[in-house]
Amino acid sequence: MRNRLLIIFTTLLVAIMSVDLSPAVGASATLSLTLKQTPSTTEPIVTMYGILKPAKVGLKVCVQVELDKKWQTSDLSSKTTSGGAWKIEAVATALSASVKYRVFTKVGNTTIFSLPRSIVIKQIPEMANVDSTTLMDLAGPGGRIHGVDISRWQHPNDAPIDFTKMYSAGVRFVMIKAADSRDSSDAQALKYVVMDHNAAQAAGIVTGFYYYATLPDSTDPSVIINDAMAQAQRAIWRLASIGGYNNRDLSFALDLEQNCVRVASNGNCAKYASRNAVTLWATTWLATLNLRTGRTPILYSYPQFLETAMMRSADLTKYPLWLAHYGINPADPLAQPGQKNGGCFVHSWTTSNCSVSWSMWQYTSCGIASKYGVPGTRLDLDVFRGTPSTFLDLIKGTWLPEVADLMPVQEPSTTIINSFTASDTNKPVIFNVSVNRPTGNPVVTGTVSFVPDQPFASPIALTQSAVRASSGNWTLTVKAIPAGSWSGSVVFKDVSGTHATSSAPVTLTITQGVIPTPKPTTTPKPTTTPKPTTTPAPVVDSCKNQIRN
Repeated sequence: MRNRLLIIFTTLLVAIMSVDLSPAVGASATLSLTLKQTPSTTEPIVTMYGILKPAKVGLKVCVQVELDKKWQTSDLSSKTTSGGAWKIEAVATALSASVKYRVFTKVGNTTIFSLPRSIVIKQIPEMANVDSTTLMDLAGPGGRIHGVDISRWQHPNDAPIDFTKMYSAGVRFVMIKAADSRDSSDAQALKYVVMDHNAAQAAGIVTGFYYYATLPDSTDPSVIINDAMAQAQRAIWRLASIGGYNNRDLSFALDLEQNCVRVASNGNCAKYASRNAVTLWATTWLATLNLRTGRTPILYSYPQFLETAMMRSADLTKYPLWLAHYGINPADPLAQPGQKNGGCFVHSWTTSNCSVSWSMWQYTSCGIASKYGVPGTRLDLDVFRGTPSTFLDLIKGTWLPEVADLMPVQEPSTTIINSFTASDTNKPVIFNVSVNRPTGNPVVTGTVSFVPDQPFASPIALTQSAVRASSGNWTLTVKAIPAGSWSGSVVFKDVSGTHATSSAPVTLTITQGVIPTPKPTTTPKPTTTPKPTTTPAPVVDSCKNQIRN
């Protein structure tokens, strides 16, 4: 929700401090408030933002101001997104003031207040020849616009990022991991994108998002397309949960950097997706997001993957490329990422002169994190290729979600057991399971398990693993079911609450397998003299040959 309302005070320099009052009403919910002056060349902007926990969508957040030692409710308000975040931007008009604000909302019958925040306003000299491109400082190496990309790894022990320090260090855009095809990683991404999105924008930094992709284990084009559309839906739901695209957002980027679709028991990749499959999946995901949001998404990858794992495609070239290439220094204006010694990588973005048509370049994973207000030791750094006006063209156009775009809550699901194999106690029971939405499309989140109608008397506990083949499709392996005829169900559950639980009944007949003869106990070997301690292997410097800015 964008509020361009007038507040009583003009803000050109803001100092923020916390003031403790009585605890917020309602022990089960909390409402936070942060105040920032957002850099602006047109008019002074104050940004208020915070998070309601636990998250509830559509609750009205109202602003109160303390005047004459009394709290008065102003006309400023916002609504919480499904992620619990809220934000208000307001134009300031006074020249000098000191004032205190707080916000409140109503959860059920309980009114929840934030802690107050005080803001001190001072006038600074008027700026002349205002141009919005002057906010896009060319502070990166090679005189380019500087950026970073972040995820949960930049929040050790949940430590927050100081985006004001990041802005002061010259950073003007930040790409935030917002979603992931894996449920557990996706939940972590949601936690931190809600934390970072409004905070970065309030500090004056343009925000973008990225989605980490895992491809389906299938060669069927229809399965590949359905999976790509389902994963694009996950990204759209995540975007809707933070309020959609505003005029300080870059588009979503598809992080496509691995094509392993099946992992062996030793942890190595047992199967890779074909080049045709990867290309079909990527073009479908990108086109779906483009169509649904009206914004052109971005593709992130690295040169070797683009050349060896994907086909050349005219459909791909219309999407901006965010290229990862380390070891060359962007401080050299003639440095060309995406090239190899003595030749070029050949892919969709390769030009006729062997250069690469890239829009953003991730030039190192070894940035000095503390320099940019980031906890930890290292940080991915990026530069934008082009002028400030070209950069600002990328954030034109907004997208506000409608009710239909929001992630559903307990949407009905249908579980289908496509096939299963069951023989004897020495072999696992293997199910092939599909779970669909009411539309017939595959579910986006959740997993499956086998639940017997009656507990087994066997002292050996069941072991189960559900391996996702594609969105809404799993291979479920169950071990240690005892001999006999058993009834039970394959149950689909979604801990995110997006899709409702559903199940499909099944009857299994398991015969007793051959019971192995125990091996005779061997006489223990005498203890040998321990070998001398070997010299430990040297520590590998993963930042060797990388830029450390």
